[in-house]
Amino acid sequence: MTTGFSSGSCRFADYFVICGLDTESGLEPDELSALCQYIEATKFRDGARGKCAGANEGENFEQSPLRRTFKSKVLAHYPDNVEWNLFDQDAVGMLCMPKGLSFRTQVDSREPQFHSFIITREDGSRTYGFALTFFEEVTSKQICSAMQTLYHMHNAEQYDILHTPTSPQASTADQRHQHLQSRPVLHSAPAISRLQRFNSYDISRDTLYVSKCICLITPMAFPQACRKVLQQLHQAVTSPQPPPLPLESYIYNILYEVPLPPSGRSLKFSGVYGPVVCQRPSTCELPLFDFAISEMFNLLGVENVLQLFTCALLEMQILLYSQHYQRLMTVAESITALMFPFQWQHVYVPILPASLLHFLDAPVPYLMGLHSNGQDDRTKLELPQEANLCFVDIDNHFIELPEDLPQFPNKLEFIQEISEVLMSFGVSPEGNIPSSDSQAKYRVFRSVDMVSDKRNGNLASPLTSYLLRENETIARLQALVKRTGVSLEKLEVREDASSNKDLRFQCDEEELKMHQINIQVREVFANRFTQMFADYEVFVIQPSQDKESWFTNRDQMQNFDKASFLSDQPEPYLPFLSRFLETQMFASFIDSKILCHDDEEKEHTLRVFDSRVDKIRMLNVRTPTLRTSMYQKCTNIEEAEKAIEMRVSKIDHTALHPHLLDMKIGQGRYEQGFFPRLQSDVLSTGPTSNKWTKRSAPAQWRRRDRQKQHAEHLYLDNDQREKYIQEARNLGTTIRQPKLSNLSPSVIAQTNWKFVEGLLKECRNKTKRMLVEKMGREAVELGHGEVSITGVEENTLIASLCDLLERIWSHGLQVKQGKSALWSHLLHYQESKEKNNATPGGLGPPGFIHDTERRKSDGGGSAMPPLKVSLIQDMRHIQNISEIKTDVGKARAWVRLSMEKKLLSRHLKQLLSEDELTKKLYKRYAFLRCDDEKEQFLYHLLSFNAVDYFCFTNVFTTIMIPYHVVVVPSKKLGGSMFTANPWVCVSGELAETGVLQVPRNTLEITFECQNLGKLTTVQIGHDNTGLYAKWLVECVMVRNEITGHTYKFPCGRWLGKGVDDGSLERILVGELITPSTENDERMCRTPPMQQSPGMMRRFVTISPNSKPKLNTGQIQEGVGEAINGIVKHFHKPEKERGSLTLLLCGEYGLVWALEQVFQHGFKSPRLFKNVFIWDFLEKAQVYFESAEQREVTPDENWQTRVRHFCRFMRAINNTSRNIGKDGKFQMLVCLGARDHLLHHWIALLADCPITAQMYEDTALIKDRSLVNSLIRVLQTLQEFNITLEASLVKGVGI
Repeated sequence: MTTGFSSGSCRFADYFVICGLDTESGLEPDELSALCQYIEATKFRDGARGKCAGANEGENFEQSPLRRTFKSKVLAHYPDNVEWNLFDQDAVGMLCMPKGLSFRTQVDSREPQFHSFIITREDGSRTYGFALTFFEEVTSKQICSAMQTLYHMHNAEQYDILHTPTSPQASTADQRHQHLQSRPVLHSAPAISRLQRFNSYDISRDTLYVSKCICLITPMAFPQACRKVLQQLHQAVTSPQPPPLPLESYIYNILYEVPLPPSGRSLKFSGVYGPVVCQRPSTCELPLFDFAISEMFNLLGVENVLQLFTCALLEMQILLYSQHYQRLMTVAESITALMFPFQWQHVYVPILPASLLHFLDAPVPYLMGLHSNGQDDRTKLELPQEANLCFVDIDNHFIELPEDLPQFPNKLEFIQEISEVLMSFGVSPEGNIPSSDSQAKYRVFRSVDMVSDKRNGNLASPLTSYLLRENETIARLQALVKRTGVSLEKLEVREDASSNKDLRFQCDEEELKMHQINIQVREVFANRFTQMFADYEVFVIQPSQDKESWFTNRDQMQNFDKASFLSDQPEPYLPFLSRFLETQMFASFIDSKILCHDDEEKEHTLRVFDSRVDKIRMLNVRTPTLRTSMYQKCTNIEEAEKAIEMRVSKIDHTALHPHLLDMKIGQGRYEQGFFPRLQSDVLSTGPTSNKWTKRSAPAQWRRRDRQKQHAEHLYLDNDQREKYIQEARNLGTTIRQPKLSNLSPSVIAQTNWKFVEGLLKECRNKTKRMLVEKMGREAVELGHGEVSITGVEENTLIASLCDLLERIWSHGLQVKQGKSALWSHLLHYQESKEKNNATPGGLGPPGFIHDTERRKSDGGGSAMPPLKVSLIQDMRHIQNISEIKTDVGKARAWVRLSMEKKLLSRHLKQLLSEDELTKKLYKRYAFLRCDDEKEQFLYHLLSFNAVDYFCFTNVFTTIMIPYHVVVVPSKKLGGSMFTANPWVCVSGELAETGVLQVPRNTLEITFECQNLGKLTTVQIGHDNTGLYAKWLVECVMVRNEITGHTYKFPCGRWLGKGVDDGSLERILVGELITPSTENDERMCRTPPMQQSPGMMRRFVTISPNSKPKLNTGQIQEGVGEAINGIVKHFHKPEKERGSLTLLLCGEYGLVWALEQVFQHGFKSPRLFKNVFIWDFLEKAQVYFESAEQREVTPDENWQTRVRHFCRFMRAINNTSRNIGKDGKFQMLVCLGARDHLLHHWIALLADCPITAQMYEDTALIKDRSLVNSLIRVLQTLQEFNITLEASLVKGVGI
């Protein structure tokens, strides 16, 4: 994909390069790859492998000399330099022959190998290289004898090792197997002769060959054309007949006389033996891409490709692994091309030279390709971090994914659509599975006749294996598979198309087929994004300020309204989309949208994408924001394909033919089988003028153009905009690209320092983003600002924080253990602490840290001593959760728990305070050993303590959690005489406990049950037994023993017959107590997550005992606020609503507000008796029932209202529960709110003669206008669907 090609060049190729063995300097071992192998080997030295391993693994030298790598050199390159693309000798040398020189004898296979590579400069622009490696006979006597000498030394050494007696016989044989890679396991002396037969070189008997490489460096990727050019050049050297012209003529022609095809055109030029055709898409088509996508599907299968694609879009670390350089390149380029319109923003090294292996340590997202030697299996690969790694073993059709990877939206239909395209070209959607064992498994799914006969209509059957895996959707898929008939018809059509007589194609059939598959698959992928982001423009937040200031504050700016966009999406898309919107590639895409206002300025990909989006909008004239999850297939395949077919059938441009050059006599001769030394005088400079140099811009324009990060067709603009886009791209990534230069300690140190800075910056941005989201939400609950975060988004942010912690913990790790570096460090810590505690000095339970610090919490007083702060104890909680199976999962759960307990920074500080342990586990340059950065990092994490997270409780909903309950009786009236047996029942957002008996002597219990979620209500009561069954309860405290969250349920009333309202049980509504912070962590605190205190608190806090009399204005305000709270509740996204019970029955809730209404002006007899509102309601009920019998009012409406009212009153009175008069009133209000009847009842009661008797004339309920406004306020509840918690309506059958 041409992301940042050097558009300064108009030539097809910038350089022709030859690499190989420099006979002058002789055989030099390739120190870099030797060094890497040596480092690998010494990793095991400290382990239990014994001395023998050490002896075996010293260096590259336990390999037989033919298998060792030697230094290759760039022998020549033409021309010397072009100004728009300076020649980078290090990089080209490394990538042409990434493993150095290799030797063969006549018995080995010596097929030429083609591979491509990419050089990404630090500014992000790219140059492509195409290399053909072949073997030439070694003619130099010195080299041959040097090889013979190496062999003598090697064989003597092997003989010694074999005859050294070692006790653990088996293990050495094992090691042999691992390390003498090209040999079978060696056991005994006879093996020596076998050893020599396999690995011998005898100067008198054998011919020695060495690798050589010819390479083209080009500004754009045309791998097919370059492969043909190089193969024909190689053929010219090896064929018995010399080529028609000297080789110089052809090379001169490709360097100086063949232009790049203009966009939208095709070009034909001449190779040594035949024409070469290349074509380039126009500005309204998908960008240039000329690698064979079908090869990737063949190697991996559709399912794996889609998983890899998802990892790439979410910017995971991706490591490709294969023995073939070209496969690494094809997969990397194909995956990044399919991302259109997005672009990979991070480290991109499809072929990682041996000298850059330390880059696998990079704590940033990367896409890298690692060459395997074919012998080592995956288990031998020591990768520094795997928590967030997607490992792709290309040769074995196998992919290892990071944990909890979300599904790509509409995954099944998408797979089906891609499979149809592939099958229409005869490519199996399963890919070609290499190993015989998996081949057998694959057979199971295919009917035998289908294998024998491709035409019998069973073509859909590769999908059946897919069906068996995704069984929950079998039904849906089978329907799809039935429809796959389409692909059969396409197959017929395919064959007709290629034998189409009207169009004579100028390129061979294979190449045309490749172009067709490429464009079809790419269109299907591009269509997914145009459908998914069809109305993205609506959500782009255009900056209000000028570009300069927008740019300086870019870090803090939100450029996309994520919450609104996500709220429009179908539910199943959310896990993927909410993470995708957080990526650097998405941010850069939106940035470039903001910076390019009109079409003229837009970069190519953006212009193409926008025009497609507009087309979709025209087609679907539905409202742009209405989303459906209906799968829309790609419709513009044919049109795209036609454009390509037209170009290759009618060639637009033909380049000059190669011709004789002005060479001295005797030059240009060559010896068969050897690539000649070319004449540099004729190749170093091009023609002084030709017809297309005019088109090339002056050099400084070209240089500037190259710095653009953009793809093709860019209109040059002022430097300002260039700076913006350049920097916008570099924002989240401190290090874009490794420098391909020789490895020196200072370079490594420099790189690692950049990583440390980058990690710190990322940590700062992440914590800030999470706090802004969270504070934003709490501000909303306190009545400021707009709501912006959803539960999905909070999860995404926390998951990305966990990934960042994993990356920090795996930077500079000495030896990797397990997949999670963070968890492995915690385990080491736990082990060392438990060892210390096992010594007699340790007091208290093992694993507790001996700091006597506890969390002080206000409100509970001595009723509930706070939990100890213990890192180890929190680890144990996680280890006891059987649902979490993996290390990565445990680390994430531990981070979530620590965040919820507001201890993350403190725990990590404690973990890192063990200096000895950190030194043992980490190298000097590791992030965790940079003291200042570490301090700043912990400080950033400390800011999380300012907000409340429930990221543990809300995620692990099925685990068992211990709870501790304490009932606090009133101190004034000693509860010691109390004789009845109390019970409680605790309810939360997720579940409730059922009745739990509380021992009356201690009044506390601890019990374990499935996670209740945030706690909402406690029912408390007693069985009314014994002499003194009256009990004044102040409050009930409940604590979650894992997260330490403590809830207080205030009561302050009697439970007992004949006292207060005669209630034996009450429903208490509670709230979370915020612990007071310790002195060392004084941070600002936001109030807990309850509704805003509002006006009412000011009126009511006059004195707690005497119930204050509120005036009518205050009462109206109270009702207004209570209703407001409920309305706000329903306007929040479902995932974040707090407790509705609190809004109905809690302090200043709806029940309280209506109590005030009915108590205002209530006549109460002065003597001994307390009169309750319920008494008034019962009298009204009696009146209504008698009125109904007398049929006083004929009004139909009135009768239904009365019937409802009386039915509810009866049901509540007949309940078996002893809930007392106030409890009954509460139940009536809740049921009335649920069934939208409250406003009818108020109207009824206002007109009822009983009201006249029992209320003063000044009472609110007698004031017409006040009652009408009250009714209007209550009517607003009608639009909401109120569901009541079971505990509120238990025992009432309505």
